[in-house]
Amino acid sequence: MTNEEINKIFHETEMEDNYNFLEDDLIKLANAFIAKARPEIIQECVNVARTVNHLVANKIKEVLL
Repeated sequence: MTNEEINKIFHETEMEDNYNFLEDDLIKLANAFIAKARPEIIQECVNVARTVNHLVANKIKEVLL
């Protein structure tokens, strides 16, 4: 995600309080969420691909993990 996309999503997301993060902290936080979710998302993609073609699934896993 680009810094602009991260900022746009943050400002468009309805939250309980009025948070005011520094842009650098907001980007660090977004990247931390992405890094945490990435392996699970990749595994789910591999699982879906495996239902169609196990060779493709194995290659996806090899390239992305």
